[in-house]
Amino acid sequence: MTGNLDLFPSEKEASSAQQAPKSVVDKVHALRRQLLQWAHEYYVQDAPSVPDGEYDRVFQQLQALEGAYPQLVTPESPTQRVIGAVRDGLLPVRHAVPMLSIRTETDNTAAGAEHFDARIRRELGRVEGDPAIEYVAEPKFDGLAMSLRYEAGRLVQAATRGDGEVGEDVTHNIRTIRQIPLLLPPDAPPLVEVRGEVYMRRADFERLNAQQEAAGAKRFANPRNAAAGSVRQLDSHIAMQRPLSFFAYGLGDVTIAEAGGPRFGTHYALLQQLKAWGFPVADQITLAQGAAELVAFHERLGQQRGSLPYEIDGVVYKVNDLALQQRLGFVTREPRWAVAHKYPAEEMPTALLGMDVQVGRTGKLTPVARLAPVSVGGVTVTNATLHNLFEIRKKGVRLGDTVIVRRAGDVIPEVVGRVPGPRSGYVPNFQMPRQCPICASLVEREKGEANHRCTGGLFCSAQRKEALLHFAARRAMDIEGLGDKLVDQLVDGGIIHSLPDLYRLDLPTLSGLERMGEKSALNLLAALERSKATTLARFIFALGIRHVGEATAKDLARHFGNLEALLAATEEELLLVNDVGPVVAHSIHSFLAQPHNREVLKALQDAGVHWPEGEGEQQAQILAGQTVVLTGTLPTLSRDAAKAMLEAVGAKVAGSVSKKTSFVVAGADAGSKLAKAQELGVPVLDEAAMLARLAQED
Repeated sequence: MTGNLDLFPSEKEASSAQQAPKSVVDKVHALRRQLLQWAHEYYVQDAPSVPDGEYDRVFQQLQALEGAYPQLVTPESPTQRVIGAVRDGLLPVRHAVPMLSIRTETDNTAAGAEHFDARIRRELGRVEGDPAIEYVAEPKFDGLAMSLRYEAGRLVQAATRGDGEVGEDVTHNIRTIRQIPLLLPPDAPPLVEVRGEVYMRRADFERLNAQQEAAGAKRFANPRNAAAGSVRQLDSHIAMQRPLSFFAYGLGDVTIAEAGGPRFGTHYALLQQLKAWGFPVADQITLAQGAAELVAFHERLGQQRGSLPYEIDGVVYKVNDLALQQRLGFVTREPRWAVAHKYPAEEMPTALLGMDVQVGRTGKLTPVARLAPVSVGGVTVTNATLHNLFEIRKKGVRLGDTVIVRRAGDVIPEVVGRVPGPRSGYVPNFQMPRQCPICASLVEREKGEANHRCTGGLFCSAQRKEALLHFAARRAMDIEGLGDKLVDQLVDGGIIHSLPDLYRLDLPTLSGLERMGEKSALNLLAALERSKATTLARFIFALGIRHVGEATAKDLARHFGNLEALLAATEEELLLVNDVGPVVAHSIHSFLAQPHNREVLKALQDAGVHWPEGEGEQQAQILAGQTVVLTGTLPTLSRDAAKAMLEAVGAKVAGSVSKKTSFVVAGADAGSKLAKAQELGVPVLDEAAMLARLAQED
């Protein structure tokens, strides 16, 4: 699983290795074994046993030794994942065992699985009453088929499917995929070709597209195209930057059992052996008895499809017994013993009838395509997101075009692009509105951002529910009992139009709402009354100003001391506040400059919301400029209480440990943050030591 232990197998290499001290050779050997084990845990098992910093430290140690003794470097070393750089072209590779395609079952309903089972039973001469056929049911990955050839345990060649007979040599790029072992364990056969799929996880695909966008490069259309394009790069350094993954699902050429090769009775046993050799195999693969269990697998995976970390376009059924596979044989270029049972298509063309703009709960304006109804993935779609103005420009979409619509699971449908073809006449480009279509407030796009936003904030009805929930949050005004369902009733029923309306609620109104008896209503009214006595920092945070979190709200309260000074501040004056940059300063100034937002602030104060004046001067900032990290469970203090105590005296409480961290406060079950602090030599205190330090500072 961690690779062949003989990292210097050839006589020539062994002779060269002897030029280095035996202690160095042993150390290099040990470091490689350790790194291979950790890489397997991280990339294949998804269960790392050490923090990234420890892996990096050992990796750098190996690099240093190989730099000092270059004769010890082997192609299988963890430091040699990328070698060879740019190639002149992709060379053809003839497959020793053809990479055949699997027949596709066109009926994507449950009947498709039943048809396959009925055919297999018929061809095997099974009749009613005979035992059910056992199958292996697997996801059908939407990626690029790959064949990995190992000789004497070493990866010597990786080739694409091509036309099934001849593929392309992409070894230089496949070596960059850390899920693929470069070495196999000693029990692997002298020759083995592992067949599988190179793919890109959804999250990795989104990150890659974000990087492409930031660099001004073209976005990839889908994960499969991104994976295929990455594998076929001539420069392996480009492939190294693309987050590719791999699943193994079968064998090609392999040493026969009589010559030391493996002997399997079932396909499922073969898959377990691939896992034992260190290859990732999909967790969803299962054994199925007869048609009913195939149908259940198809339906179950279909329901999970949208939540899987990778894309699939169907499932694959294979007869599990290898002797039965041999008996069934092949027809033309397809095995009789397997079938691909696809799901309904998730990309379909349709007409773009209109383009509207929706205002989200946070004020983001999203262009939405109004479409001629089309069935995508089994769901009729009439609306699809266009994301933002820049995506519309990039895709070249205009009113009246025929566009491609994509839907994956429960994800909101999106317009992928337009179907090429001439337009009947001139169609103007879509333009974002300058005023919010809901409240007529100014629409702005911050520099460096793709999205346009309504500046209405507290006034815009589209943002009303989000504004209320944020205002009532525990770390804001802390109005206990004001949750999502109640806010929905208050807003949808026309009872609440803006934040000050909260403080005008009365017992008859509340007790008349669904699931709001008199006791619950009284409790909410009491919570509203308590919330009126707050702090300036909490009040600023509760307003929901974009980019203003708890820490920034506290900095603003400390700096200005009262609301009037904050309202009068210019952008230049806001820049003087700790950690407030141009983007945040502009956001605060724009929000507070809106007349209707100021009206809401005054109405809240008129309703009785108040705080101590000059609270910014109440406590000495004895930890100003220091960064503290909290980790684990403290014996007496909650995380929020400890954070409040530290921030009250000027400390910045961060979420991760770095060289700039002043100290870490660790409690029970502290994890990677504690390990990182120890690695970097950052001081670590327990709760008692933290309290003692604060007492001494006082």
